[in-house]
Amino acid sequence: MKGDMNIPPIPQPAPSSVRQGLVGGEVLKLLQPAEGLIKPGQSAQAEVLSLKQNDLSFQLLLKLTLASGRETNVQASSNFPLPLGTQLAVTQPSAGNLAISLQQALSSSVATLTRLDTRQLPVGTLLQGKVLTTQALAQPAGQPTVYRSLVTLLNSALSGTTLTLDSPLPLRIGSLLSARVDGPQSLEFVPLSGRQEQLAVAQQLATQQSRQGSLEGLFNALQKLPATADMPAELRASIDKLLAGLPTPYQLSNAKGLGDALLNSGAFLEARLLTGQTPAQAPDMKATLLRLIAQILPGLPSSTSFNPGMAASTQAQALPTFVRNALGMLGQVSAKPQPGGFPLPQRLLQNGEGEDSLENLLKLAAAAVSRLQSHQLSSLEQSGRTAEGGVLTTWQLEIPMRNAHDIVPLQIKFQREDPPEKQAQGKTESREIKDQLWRVELAFDLAPLGPLHVQAQLLRGNLSGQLWAEQAYTARLIESQLGNLRQRLSEAGLSVTDLDCHQGIPPQSGHTRLEQRWVDETA
Repeated sequence: MKGDMNIPPIPQPAPSSVRQGLVGGEVLKLLQPAEGLIKPGQSAQAEVLSLKQNDLSFQLLLKLTLASGRETNVQASSNFPLPLGTQLAVTQPSAGNLAISLQQALSSSVATLTRLDTRQLPVGTLLQGKVLTTQALAQPAGQPTVYRSLVTLLNSALSGTTLTLDSPLPLRIGSLLSARVDGPQSLEFVPLSGRQEQLAVAQQLATQQSRQGSLEGLFNALQKLPATADMPAELRASIDKLLAGLPTPYQLSNAKGLGDALLNSGAFLEARLLTGQTPAQAPDMKATLLRLIAQILPGLPSSTSFNPGMAASTQAQALPTFVRNALGMLGQVSAKPQPGGFPLPQRLLQNGEGEDSLENLLKLAAAAVSRLQSHQLSSLEQSGRTAEGGVLTTWQLEIPMRNAHDIVPLQIKFQREDPPEKQAQGKTESREIKDQLWRVELAFDLAPLGPLHVQAQLLRGNLSGQLWAEQAYTARLIESQLGNLRQRLSEAGLSVTDLDCHQGIPPQSGHTRLEQRWVDETA
């Protein structure tokens, strides 16, 4: 299916099928008749919880709030769709029916969107939804058929909202729909190739982010473990290996040390497994954390309040098969939703009664695994096609760095933007379009400098960079050293076109589009 879909204005008087259903006042038919559900002369408040289309009728799940305050759910059928979230006042003329007023039926469209706010959803925003209903509208003779559908949005700030759409072709009930915002009342259909996988990525990302905890919480707890702590020798060996593998700023300052840290950060564990490598062949932080969890579990008391089964199954069930495969093929991406936030915020879990208890260590280790998987899923979510048809590939990860006695998490995001294939292969296209555009972001909190954020992009050897420091002293210090930094970058063979430092944090936007550039290199 191709073409545009329109959001109609508030509908005019209801179609004849609705009016016919309203003549006798028996609009909603209870699937299971209930005698005396609503007393004569009284009414109840009803909210539409779900909507399902069955041939020519619609099945509703209603939550009734009776006059006594008691709540109950009932199933009913209707001759016309009532959007999710619709609030109604209903009466019960007979055991098998509920009645609503004509005015309520005509105003039910208020529960659906009749116009998109492009300040909230800018043009180009990708919306995803599930089709609830589809009906052919009556048209004058000779006019093309128009189908009206109710669609529940599954992403963006309007998640859970019902949208009314008019389209030239019927939308399959229950199908997942992807469309790009073209204007306040216009959407452009996006083919569904790979969209179900992307919805699952977004859902898993939300789940992982609710479970995750900052890496320094685990590593600080491990560093404080007394040497006399009673634990199995294998567990102690895994802890020592994990702590010994933390890189230092000096190691990350050279290409080989940085490359090893990136490869062993846990972001590429699934990719390495797909190629036949095993964690024993090369160190990997995520694999070591999973081994740590497996070694902690047998020592937990049976009465523990923490659900070890949930933590143990994190690595086995948190990522669907297609995500595990996709993590090994980040270069092969399809269109994606808007990017998630970077950096991930600090989230320290509260310690249990004993900071060195196995149960507390298990909680921290499971949260650390979820943290790493949040970065992996964010990489998938932020990889996609730009508005020009290019391919944007993202690698987001986190490296815990040892700085003296402190553990400093270093969050890193790489993005590579490849030009559209047809433009890259064209003989008359300029070289600028053919070249890849690289971006990198760094975020860390290094004492005594405080939180720092770096954004840079590289195109044809030309480097542009922006630095943000939250502390005024740090911003002034960096500003005074920008000349030296520019000179060192030039000595490395780069042409520095823009390099600035600001106090504060980078501007954030919940609707950043994939094709956005930090600096316009063509200016």
